[in-house]
Amino acid sequence: MAALPVTKMAAAGREATWAGRRAARGRDVTRARRAMLAAEVAGLGNYGLRGTRHSVGMEVLDQLARQLAVAEGWRVDKRCCADVALATAHGLELLLLKPRRFMNLNGLSVASAAEIYSLGPQDIYLVHDDLDKALGKVAIKLGGSARGHNGVQSCISALQSNEMTRLRIGIGRPEGDVTVPDYVLSLFSAGEREKLEQILAQAVTCLLEHIQSRAPTEPGDRG
Repeated sequence: MAALPVTKMAAAGREATWAGRRAARGRDVTRARRAMLAAEVAGLGNYGLRGTRHSVGMEVLDQLARQLAVAEGWRVDKRCCADVALATAHGLELLLLKPRRFMNLNGLSVASAAEIYSLGPQDIYLVHDDLDKALGKVAIKLGGSARGHNGVQSCISALQSNEMTRLRIGIGRPEGDVTVPDYVLSLFSAGEREKLEQILAQAVTCLLEHIQSRAPTEPGDRG
């Protein structure tokens, strides 16, 4: 094989150097953004059963992404088996996450992402359905037990902590002979779906107001 002329060898060497520098800068930016992340917001649900009552947390995440102008920013992160997007709210960097797993395994994705982005349980929001609240009721809960919710229990087990903040979205309880599993895994009724847009907006407002309380009051003040 003929040797490259000196000028071409020099050019090739410069290009390799520049490529290495670009890659390094890219890694530096990724590390910097990772270091700046203030919270992980996870919408719990069954990834293959979108639109059901049990997966309303994922619908809240979709609404949140639209409001924060990152609806086109979702990507698959195989490291944590989830759809993720980076967003900014009130000056804070957020990781939005939708596990690509069934509800009772959601915690594996939430915990993996927390490890990747160096976040602790206190930095995590879990957005999920709540049978004990009527449809349209939304509330923040600071830590505590799973109260029978398999997705929350999965997160508690995977993170070995119950410190996560929860945004609970009321779906009400079934009536008549309908079992709880059948109820939560079924689609919202037409009447409920009419109310859902307002409920999702209310949930996002509640979440962002709580996130705002974490925002720095002075430049450079994260605490």
